[in-house]
Amino acid sequence: MRDMTNLAPWDNSSRLCSMEPTAGCSPTVPEPELYRSIQAVLPKDTDHQQAPDCLNKGMLRWTLHKKVQNNPANSLSLVWVLIKELEKAERLDCRKHIIPLLHTLMYAIIQTAYIPDELYKRVYDFCKRLLTYPHPYCTVGLSYTRQIKTERFIPGLMFQRMLIAEQRLRNEHYPFQERVFVLADPEVFSGSLAQVLLGDIEASASASGGFLSPLDHMRSVVQHTIQAALGAEQCNGSKLAQALKDMDHDVEQYFQEVVATLEQSVEEGSRGDGRTSRSRLQKLYSEIVTDIDSEPLSRGPLSDCPLPNPEMSFHLWTEDLDIWRELAKWFRSSSMSEQFSLSPEQEDFELGESPDLIPSDKTRFSVMSNDSGIERDLPPTADPSSVSPLDAASMSSSWEQCKSEPESSKLSRRGGIKMKPSVKDSMVLMQDTLEEHVSLGGGGSGGRGGRRGTTLQRRAGNSAMQNPFPKQQRHFTARIVVMGDDRVLGRLAKAYYFFRKREARRLFLTMKVNLQFYYIPVCRAPTPVSPVRESVHQSKGNPCALGSYLSMVDPWYNSNIKSLGCMIPKLAMMQETNPVRPKDPFLSDVISYYVRTGQQPVYFTIYFVKITFTSVTKDPVEEVFLTHLEMEFPEFKHILASVRDKQKQRSSGEVCGAVVSMNYKKVTLSGRDIDKGISVRMSGAQISAIPSNEAEDLNCLTLTLNESPTRTKNNTVESKIRASNIKIRSLESRSFTVTLDKDCRRAYRHVQSIEIFPCLDPGYCVQKTMRSKFSLGGDKDAGLTKYMSKGLPLPINTFAGIIN
Repeated sequence: MRDMTNLAPWDNSSRLCSMEPTAGCSPTVPEPELYRSIQAVLPKDTDHQQAPDCLNKGMLRWTLHKKVQNNPANSLSLVWVLIKELEKAERLDCRKHIIPLLHTLMYAIIQTAYIPDELYKRVYDFCKRLLTYPHPYCTVGLSYTRQIKTERFIPGLMFQRMLIAEQRLRNEHYPFQERVFVLADPEVFSGSLAQVLLGDIEASASASGGFLSPLDHMRSVVQHTIQAALGAEQCNGSKLAQALKDMDHDVEQYFQEVVATLEQSVEEGSRGDGRTSRSRLQKLYSEIVTDIDSEPLSRGPLSDCPLPNPEMSFHLWTEDLDIWRELAKWFRSSSMSEQFSLSPEQEDFELGESPDLIPSDKTRFSVMSNDSGIERDLPPTADPSSVSPLDAASMSSSWEQCKSEPESSKLSRRGGIKMKPSVKDSMVLMQDTLEEHVSLGGGGSGGRGGRRGTTLQRRAGNSAMQNPFPKQQRHFTARIVVMGDDRVLGRLAKAYYFFRKREARRLFLTMKVNLQFYYIPVCRAPTPVSPVRESVHQSKGNPCALGSYLSMVDPWYNSNIKSLGCMIPKLAMMQETNPVRPKDPFLSDVISYYVRTGQQPVYFTIYFVKITFTSVTKDPVEEVFLTHLEMEFPEFKHILASVRDKQKQRSSGEVCGAVVSMNYKKVTLSGRDIDKGISVRMSGAQISAIPSNEAEDLNCLTLTLNESPTRTKNNTVESKIRASNIKIRSLESRSFTVTLDKDCRRAYRHVQSIEIFPCLDPGYCVQKTMRSKFSLGGDKDAGLTKYMSKGLPLPINTFAGIIN
C-alpha cells in the first residue's frame, strides 16, 4: 500500500476520482487553497482579543466551510488536510491549534458524503492519543474518540441523529428533539440590530430548509446514510438523488427503515456485524433505484446532502417574555406531535401546575396551587376577597417584580393547598445535582490541573460527554443562546435560579428537558458622553466582562463568538446602506456551529444577595447576580472625580465617604478561609465575580473600593479584597444604592445593608431538608448530601472549556 504519511497536504487526487462534483455543486477547491485557508483561521501567539486579524477569523472559518459545503470532493479533501494538520500540531507540540482543528475536522466529517475506512482509523487513532493530554484536550478527545469509533462502525449515524433531532422528524427509534432559542437583550438589540438578526435567521430558514418539508429532510437522511455506508464504488449518488426526488410519501417508509437499521446497529454494539447493516442498506438502495431505472446499477459520483441549520426561534427578551413558558409551549407541541403517552390527569397537572407556564390566550387547567395562603404574599393592590387562590399564586410568584412591597397588617389563611415535593421529584433534583457535582470535577476529572486550591478553582469541562449514548436521557434539549452584555446574563442567572426554585416545589421541565446555555457577547454601540459622565462611564468597566473572560480562556471562542458580537453592528450598517444586497445567513450559520460543537461548559457561581432597607416597614429583598454588584453613596457620586484628583495630596485618613462595617470570609490559596471584620470610610465599592485577567482567575468575589487603600485604627485596608461571603452595613444615617449586573433596571435605593454569599442549589436544599427529618444530629451533610453540589452554578458552553 502506498504510504500516505509523508504526502503533501494536496496529494490526494487519486482518492477523489470517484467523488467528482455533480451538476449544481460548488467548484472543486484545490487542496493548496484549503491548506492556506486553514492556516488563516488558526490562532496565533500574537493574536489579541480585539485585534482586527483575530476578529476576522470567524468570517474566515465560515468561508472555509462554505467552500466545501456543496461538493463531496471538497469536503473529503478538507478532512484529509485537517487530519494532517492535526498530526503536524502533535509532532510540533503546538497545542493551541489542536482544539480549533479538531472541531473543524468533526464538523466536516458530519457533512462528508463518504469517508474511507483508513481515514476513519487515522482520525480515531489521533483522538485516542489525546487521552494522554491534560484537560481540556483529554475531555474533548474522549468525546470525539467515542463518536468516531461509533461513526466508523455505523457510517452516517451522526448526520442522521443530528438532522432528526434538529428538524423533529417523526420516527419510532430515535425520539430525541432539539430547539434553539435565541434571546436578545432589547437594550442592545434595538432598531436595526434586531432587524439584522431576525432577517438573518429568516434567511437561514429559507436557505437551509425552512421551505423544505419533512419529506425533504427524510430524503437527505436516506441519501447521506446510503452514500456513507456504500461509497462511490457501490452507489450512484445522482441516480439515488433523482429516485428519492421522484418519490412522494413512499420516501417515509425508506426513511423509517434506514433509521431502524442504524439504531439497531447501535443497540447491538460490538456484538453486531457492520456488514449486516451495509447489506440491508445495499438492498434498500437497489429497491429505490431499480424502481425508476431498469438499467443495471453502476458506480457514479456521490451527491451532496447539505446539513440545514437547526430550527431557531428569535425573541427579544422583554419584561413580558417568560422563557420557561416558551419552553413549556414547545415541549407541549412536540409531545403532542410525537404522541408521547401522557395521561390526561398528568398532562393537565404538568402543563398547568405553574401559572407562569399557561399561555394567556388559553383556558386554564384545574391545578393545585403552590401558594402559601397568606395575604401578606399578595401585592397591596390586590383584594383578597376577589382574587382566586390560583391568580394570587400567579401574582405572588412573579419574579420580575424588583421593588419590595410593604407588609400587610393582617395575616390570615385563604383557601389553598401547599404541595410538598414527592420522593420521586426530590430524587430527580438530587440526580441533577449529583451529575453537576461530577461534571464540576468532584471526581477530579472535570477540573483543571492542581495549580490552585480546590475552593478557588473555576470548574470547566463536561464529564457527561464521556458517555455519548447513555441508557437514560431526556428526550428534549433546549439550547438557549443569549445575546447582549452582562445585563442579559444577570437576567439569565435570575431566571435560572427561580426556575430551579420553582422546580424544587413541583417538577415539570427538569424531568423532560435538558437545558444548554450559550452566550454571544454583544455591546451596545458607544454613544458620545459628556465630560461629567465620562468618569462614571469608565468606572463601570467592561460591559461584557464574562464574554471577555471566555475569550481569554478559550481562543476558539474568541475567534468565532466574540468576533461575532463585533460584526453585528457592521452588518447592520451594511444593511442600511445597501438594503437590496443578497442576504447570506452568516449569523445563524455561526450560531449553528456554536451550538453543535460548543459542548464544554464553564461554570460561573450565582451569588445570592439579601438587601435590607433603611425603612423598617420595607421587607428585605432577596436577589441574585452573576457578574457584578456596585454599591455607592449618592451624595458622594458627583465629587468622586475631584477626590481622586486630590488623592495624592490628601492623607489616607481624609478619605471622603460614609463609614461602613465590612465582615467577610477572606479566601486563601491554601483553602484556609479567614473571617475578618473591619470598619472603613468609603464612597462606594465594586464587587466583581469575573476576573479581569488570567493571573487573577479565582472563583471568588473581588471587592474593590472606589478609593485608594485607607488606613483604619489598627491596619490598612486593601484596595482589593478576595472573599466568598461579604456583609456590608452602613454605620451612619446615610443609605447607599445597589446595582446588580450593571443593569439600571435592577437598582435598589435607600439600602442599609447587603449580605452576599454563593447561591445554594434548591435540589441540595430539598435533599438536606428531607435528610434532617430523620437525623438526630451529627454530620450536617450526611448520606448522599455530602456528594452533592451545594452551590448553583450557571454553565455557559464553550468549545474547549478553560485552556491553561
